[in-house]
Amino acid sequence: MKHQKKSDLPQKICPACSRPFVWRKKWAKVWNEVKYCSKRCRASS
Repeated sequence: MKHQKKSDLPQKICPACSRPFVWRKKWAKVWNEVKYCSKRCRASS
């Protein structure tokens, strides 16, 4: 993946905290399955 501007990366809204979060390299293969922005939000749901 070529370097992209941070503003051009895909975003989602976390259902637990209702805040937007952006794509991270570690989520490249599972981006469609990512729902929560953090372990804390995943644990609280």
